[in-house]
Amino acid sequence: MGEDVQLIEAFDRRVQRRTERREMFKYVLGAAAVGAGAFAFASSAEAQTVTDADILNFALNLEYLEAQFYSYALNGTGITVALTGTGTQGAVSTTGTAPPRAVDFTGEPVIQQYAREIAADEAAHVAFLRTALGSAAVAQPAINISGDANGSFTAAARAAGIATTTGTLAGTQSATGTFDPYSSPDAFLLGSFIFEDVGVTAYKGASPLIQSAVFLDAAAGLLAVEAYHAAIVRTALFGRGVATPALRTAADKISDARDGVDGATDLDQGVSAVTALGGSASNIVPTDTNGIAFSRSAAQVLNVVYLNKAAVTLGGFFPAGVNGTIKTSAAN
Repeated sequence: MGEDVQLIEAFDRRVQRRTERREMFKYVLGAAAVGAGAFAFASSAEAQTVTDADILNFALNLEYLEAQFYSYALNGTGITVALTGTGTQGAVSTTGTAPPRAVDFTGEPVIQQYAREIAADEAAHVAFLRTALGSAAVAQPAINISGDANGSFTAAARAAGIATTTGTLAGTQSATGTFDPYSSPDAFLLGSFIFEDVGVTAYKGASPLIQSAVFLDAAAGLLAVEAYHAAIVRTALFGRGVATPALRTAADKISDARDGVDGATDLDQGVSAVTALGGSASNIVPTDTNGIAFSRSAAQVLNVVYLNKAAVTLGGFFPAGVNGTIKTSAAN
């Protein structure tokens, strides 16, 4: 009988712990404001205390951007997930001479499968974060992912020195040229490279600031997926760049351009060998000498997606800025 009582008590304790975890999860999702951390903004004077919900909403803005890009590149249409929420809701710009559209993956079934997998993951990220945040979720802001002269991809390519007279790698480089990420599988990979690496550094930079164990677990899972995506893109770019060196060079220039706006420290890395880290033939995983990936603050992430090294609240891929509390880039 004594053993039976102990067994019942053990089951009771297990049920109680499960109930407590469930209640904590409900509380975190309902309050959306558990804990706070000092989040890096444009300067130390502008640093402010933000909630876990603020951090996840910042991530949601980035997920909207990625999900829309991959959905258009794969299907020619935007994501079907709800886009409403707090803040000003915007749309994806679909006008111009090279609007967001499906990439012709004819003859490139592997790259197409990569695009299909990543597109599904990014749309799922948007849905997950919106559900987790509930009524606190921000709306999708206005997004510019066009490939014409007024598109943000062209602005990024000009900054990197890879814009061309034809908008493709085959053209002649020009300061007034364009870059259309929907023009070919290779161009699509370069467009993906802009986003995926930034997503990894954004989640890593935010992870130490998240107070809720539930939210931290979710962020860690999202970080892992973004890292897998980045590795897929970097591997494809390096592999294809063996036969087409211009492709690998373009990826390295994009890395340099990101480094040029996110601060004085040289942290970003392209896909080519980095002598300081051992001179390997490829650089699929951008790490330091300890084998650890680097982080970006929220302000530095916004420098990249706003395509600006000043303290601004809009620009680049987010022409009206992002929604939520975290919206200012850094003055670098």
